[in-house]
Amino acid sequence: MLCRTRASGLRASAVLVAAALVIAACGSSDDDGSGDADATLVAYTGQSSDYQINFNPYSSSIGGIGTIFEPLFYFNILRAAEPEPRLATNYSWNTDGTQLSITLRENVAWSDGQKFTARDVLFTLDLLTRHKEMNGAGFDGHATAPDETHVVVTFDRPSFVRGPQVLGRIYIVPEHKWKDIDNPATDTLSSPVGTGPYTLAEFKPQAFTYAANPNYWGGAPAVKKVRFLALSGNQSGEQALRARQVDWQSAPVPDVKNIEKNYPGYKALITPLNQMVLATCSNPALGCAGPQTDPAVRQAIYHGLHRTQTNTLAFEGTSSEISPGFGLLARDNAVISSRLRNRVAPMQPDTARARQLLEDAGYRRNGDGVYAKGGSQLSLTVKTVAGWADYITALSTMAQQLKQVGIKLTVEQLSWNEWTSQRQSGRFQLIMDSLNQGPAPDPYYLYSYFFGTQGTAKVGGKASTNWSRFSDPQVDRALAALTTLDPKNTAARQGHLDTVQTRVEESMAYIPVLTQGTVTEYHAAKFTGWPTGDAPYAMPAVWQSPDNAEVMKRLKPVGS
Repeated sequence: MLCRTRASGLRASAVLVAAALVIAACGSSDDDGSGDADATLVAYTGQSSDYQINFNPYSSSIGGIGTIFEPLFYFNILRAAEPEPRLATNYSWNTDGTQLSITLRENVAWSDGQKFTARDVLFTLDLLTRHKEMNGAGFDGHATAPDETHVVVTFDRPSFVRGPQVLGRIYIVPEHKWKDIDNPATDTLSSPVGTGPYTLAEFKPQAFTYAANPNYWGGAPAVKKVRFLALSGNQSGEQALRARQVDWQSAPVPDVKNIEKNYPGYKALITPLNQMVLATCSNPALGCAGPQTDPAVRQAIYHGLHRTQTNTLAFEGTSSEISPGFGLLARDNAVISSRLRNRVAPMQPDTARARQLLEDAGYRRNGDGVYAKGGSQLSLTVKTVAGWADYITALSTMAQQLKQVGIKLTVEQLSWNEWTSQRQSGRFQLIMDSLNQGPAPDPYYLYSYFFGTQGTAKVGGKASTNWSRFSDPQVDRALAALTTLDPKNTAARQGHLDTVQTRVEESMAYIPVLTQGTVTEYHAAKFTGWPTGDAPYAMPAVWQSPDNAEVMKRLKPVGS
């Protein structure tokens, strides 16, 4: 997955000059580019430091997910719809959900000319079985291939919910290239070979370029080149957008409601999907240390936040309410538990309650108004990425809000690479991040990623998704039960969803902030075919993989 971008904000003019120079060095987006059938699509994901070359889709880096490496099907998480065939053309379950039969697409070639077969699918699934840190999808089946175009996956128990994971979130790699990689979970990949619509054409730390795959099974995309830039932060991204040097980015811009006036030729979409949190390294049993390991501290932070103020000051009011059980409001309304203490997190602070929680846990305020316990001040550090101005503004705002409670919060800015490494290894007290959704419109997947014990690791080890080190036997049992139930059996599922949501709310391992309204700006005068509110064929965010590849494939230069 490409990195996520967050915001616009204010930075010094010297930074803007530097950013402009970087863009010029990388090549511009052909001035306006309108009417140029060979126009290059220039994208900015929010990368605020140089790229490190690595197109391994199973490590946290550039990845090439969807663009170079494809899944078997594409699932649109924005709406209920049948998955679209990619490397497979059909699938079916047996009656009890223990056997998944897959028919692969014929006449597909890897970008080096080798033939794609069922052996590549078996090899990829076997990699996930042997390397836990690659297995964020939680694959636990056994696969066989009766011939070159069919694969059968068997599970030792009903596994309907595994379907979208296996079909839509596992990216098939070529056996003939990957069998010689010493450690496929961590080794970098600089010369990727895939089946996808694009290949890697050029890489520099400041930018890399995809070229349309002329032998792509679906036909070469109309956009022949896609260039991803690394800039100094989201303010430089906004300036590049204003100068028409970036065609596609996902970050708030000033006065986004009037984007067509302020940025002629551009339009914007706001998509409420990702749920912003303060992730805590919460679990002492897995090596976490610090005040945030105390549930009372996490609950006090939860009640001390002024979410309306944060939304106004940091997000231009584009974000919205969030449920502490992390069901996605609106989409998941039918399954949000009636047993939650709060169906939605309070938008206004309750300072008195936050203080009472701390005092009940033995904390006492010192002369500076900051709580302390056992001689240690209640002081926490929260980490974010330098250049993510909306997050930085949000955290600075939250620091002032929590000061009123008696909690000291210090904001630390890191490079993207440092932040990613520390998030995975658990070397943090708090980080601001968002919990992304799974391969289908079902909260089960988010729960599995971020609250299942199988997705975490001891501090110092690499957690695949569960950065908070949350581990709860009741939640694990509920998740295990959900994997056996047909998603259509809503009555049987609800009790388990209730368990997950109430335990998650009680723990506050991830402190809910807001549901992020992901703002995406795109150059409508230069390219056609963008997703719209009426036709959301994919999540439009530039950093959302594999959705961004779906967008790239459907775009056409104006005039082509």
